[in-house]
Amino acid sequence: MTRKLYTRTVQKSDGRNLTFYGWNEHKRPVVADLPPLEASALPYKRWHPLRHEWVSYAGARQGRTFFPDASSCPLCPAKGDGLTEIPADDFEMAVFENRFPAFRLDASDAELVGGDEPAIGRCEVVVFSADHGGSLGGQSVERIELLLELWACQARQMMDEHGLACALPYESRGEEIGVTLHHPHGQIYGFGFVPDLLLKSAEAQEAAPIVKDIQERTPSRLILDKSDHAMTFVPDIARYPYECWVTPHRRAPGPWDLSADERHDMAHQLKRALLRLDGLFGKPMPYVLSAQVAPAGYEDSYHFTLQVWPIRRAEDKLKFLASVEQVSGVFLVDVPPAVAAEALRNVEIDA
Repeated sequence: MTRKLYTRTVQKSDGRNLTFYGWNEHKRPVVADLPPLEASALPYKRWHPLRHEWVSYAGARQGRTFFPDASSCPLCPAKGDGLTEIPADDFEMAVFENRFPAFRLDASDAELVGGDEPAIGRCEVVVFSADHGGSLGGQSVERIELLLELWACQARQMMDEHGLACALPYESRGEEIGVTLHHPHGQIYGFGFVPDLLLKSAEAQEAAPIVKDIQERTPSRLILDKSDHAMTFVPDIARYPYECWVTPHRRAPGPWDLSADERHDMAHQLKRALLRLDGLFGKPMPYVLSAQVAPAGYEDSYHFTLQVWPIRRAEDKLKFLASVEQVSGVFLVDVPPAVAAEALRNVEIDA
């Protein structure tokens, strides 16, 4: 059954937009938020001729928040005189323009030299909950469904209203990954071009139904969950230890095209996958979660997937990218997919 989605957009003190998302209408009073920053140079990008990829330069990001204590967290609800990014004392979920963006819609005004080009795009922060101590896997299925709706709306807005080429919703979890804010949150990057790795995936899927082929060839021993509308599995081409994919059975280009049943099953299975990962070694699993959605122009052939790339390979060992992996791009995998899947299936979870 389709539920009514409520959104409420407000303008922050520095002109950035913030939107509250919820299954209930947000009616909390809007209060003051963080004061504006001094103007900084606009980001630009430069083509790397040997790697055939863009590099973005955004010096303003040097000033971004770095390991604040809980009382100074900028992603918590506003309380008393404590100013944060969220100008309300409670909310279900919120998304706002990043205070320290690597890409900006107005980057065309940047002062450029040589062959530099403006780093046009949009960077948004998604706050999963008002609870500072939570995690994405610890959210309810209903809340994760809300996240899928938020991703859908924001990604389409980036491509349809702002004319960007693609959107990348993601979550980085854990200090081991490089997270500097502990409040559960993710981000959405919108690009004025399709980055090389995302373009390769889109072009490969345009040539053949690769994700569907992977689904159909995946043996039962690699499947973690399967329902009428979605499946979660360890791909036989995993590059990370305990890597998991959550996919709808039906080819859908992004979360905006999911049915209510597909959205529910994917949310439920994503929660179960994240709980399995946390339960594997009895401690929070650091990972990167990406929502791989169709770039503009590839909607007719793209198969939406949620991909979780964990980096803990044993209770006391992390998977760091070795020099050969970073330089050559060839991944060295210590935990074979079948071993990873068996270990994850044996984790007891209550979800």
